[in-house]
Amino acid sequence: MELKIKDFSVGESGEITGYESSDSSYRKKLLSMGLTKGTVITVSKTAPLGDPVELTVRGYKLSLRKAEADVLELRRREND
Repeated sequence: MELKIKDFSVGESGEITGYESSDSSYRKKLLSMGLTKGTVITVSKTAPLGDPVELTVRGYKLSLRKAEADVLELRRREND
């Protein structure tokens, strides 16, 4: 079962398994930010109203709106 960012709480990690079919230019933008298949992301923070969400990706912090991040398909990972 594929999960979305909204299925994760602060501190939980997931591995990118794919992308929803969507605008290919937006997918390229995500890829250029390091959000490639196999990359582990961790939900670091959420804004007070729940949007945007801050992710830790490859050692840096990245903030995305949840609707934008929902393009990512994820698999839950146990924290190391």
